[in-house]
Amino acid sequence: MQTNRRNLLKIAAAGAIGSALPFGFAGNAFAANKRIAMVVKNLGNTYFDACAEGAKQAAAELGGIDIIYTASTKPTAEEQIAVLDALVAQKVDGLIISANDPSALIPVCKKAAERGIKVISFDSAVAQEGRIMHLNPSSTALIGAKQVQMIAKTLGGKGEVAILSAASTMTNQNSWIEAMKEEWKKPEYKDMPLVTTVYGDDQDDKSYREMQGLVKSFPNLKGVISPTTIGIRSGAKAIVDGGLAGKIFITGLGLPSEMKDYVLKGACDTFAIWNPIEYGYAATMVLGSILNGADAGPGKTVKMGKKGEAMVADNGEAAMGEPFVFDKSNVEKFAKIF
Repeated sequence: MQTNRRNLLKIAAAGAIGSALPFGFAGNAFAANKRIAMVVKNLGNTYFDACAEGAKQAAAELGGIDIIYTASTKPTAEEQIAVLDALVAQKVDGLIISANDPSALIPVCKKAAERGIKVISFDSAVAQEGRIMHLNPSSTALIGAKQVQMIAKTLGGKGEVAILSAASTMTNQNSWIEAMKEEWKKPEYKDMPLVTTVYGDDQDDKSYREMQGLVKSFPNLKGVISPTTIGIRSGAKAIVDGGLAGKIFITGLGLPSEMKDYVLKGACDTFAIWNPIEYGYAATMVLGSILNGADAGPGKTVKMGKKGEAMVADNGEAAMGEPFVFDKSNVEKFAKIF
């Protein structure tokens, strides 16, 4: 499995529905094959490619599921709505969405529901009115606190810190940042002020420039938290390219395969992530069970295959598990996997 993982993570995401990537699997879980579309934020994001590999695994395990993995070329609500409209017109059976804007997608998701299409979200939530449930990778509080704890450990609790986020409209980013700020209120962080938050819009070039801007604007900057896989890799590259490894450290949410070199070069001490392959798998398992008649409403327990079960809270959200921390001791091992 590990020998093929690198190629599996290079799955080409389709920019238009006609060229979306289908994974078809024979099976008898359903009377006829069901089509589930995984609609992510944007193309060219290896994190979502890994999620798609997990969806493929779940579909094979469930049987009778075809997965359509697609996204817009840019991480905007307008382009994502166009993708979803096309899928609704195709009459897919289910949608798994990582939302670029939580509220803007409500109308198209309601239209899907009216036509019998089951809608859930993962990664970045669709607002509650637009979906059956949302599967978080972990709890918001744990994810936010962990990132503050990691940079504090690296800096010894002292020094200016900034946040390099994705787009300002993304639900998960904003929720995690609020959780960070709650953790930051603790007295042990009194010598580690948060100086600013900037947005790289989940684009490599912009995230790189925002990191350079932070260095110029805050000469005493010691740390950066980036709760996005694109932001952390681009920020780390800017640190290395600027000769600042060991002087400024970045942490946040990243993929081992993308962060290994930056950890070994000293731009990043620790970072965290859940396994995105397992995340895509769990979300697909949940939607598969819903398509098979399961109730995923508040107070209900949803099944996630080999990932076990999760309880749906009153806000219609459930959590898969806890984030995992990577450093020099384990990053090379996991970089071979995802």
